[in-house]
Amino acid sequence: MSGPLVVLVGPMGVGKSTVGQLLAERLGVSYRDTDDDIVTTQGRTVAEIFVDEGESAFRAIEKAAVHRALAEHDGVLALGGGAILDADTRALLAGHRVAYLSMDVEEAVKRTGLNAARPLLAVNPRKQWRELMEARRHLYEEVATAVVATDGRTPDEVTEAALDALELKEA
Repeated sequence: MSGPLVVLVGPMGVGKSTVGQLLAERLGVSYRDTDDDIVTTQGRTVAEIFVDEGESAFRAIEKAAVHRALAEHDGVLALGGGAILDADTRALLAGHRVAYLSMDVEEAVKRTGLNAARPLLAVNPRKQWRELMEARRHLYEEVATAVVATDGRTPDEVTEAALDALELKEA
């Protein structure tokens, strides 16, 4: 199988970046985040793209970034929370080792709070997070080869659980 050793999916604030970096370190591979790729290539934040151009424009940029990263990267890859909304992206994830990092709404509110850098949660974070998850949970589950709960766990505990769930050995 070519492409990433592990792909991480899940909602914003679940810890994909933190756990992704820990996983990469423990597996002896590199780490990549498609949101970081977008910021680098676009020269502005994800929130700025949302505000300036709208969600559909951002999703097109995101789709291209994810497809490029899936083709180029062989380490641990973290995808933005909404990347799985695209059917082509979900199809490309088939055959990859994908971990869905999950959390409940109370944990999400604690982690994301009223963060202005998260444009989809700007008005009523708890309600909007629930609605996002109702729309996305089945898509995360569809692409996942393993589901790893993050609630009440430290990043190291989540990393360990992901290694176990994906049946991966440390480098």
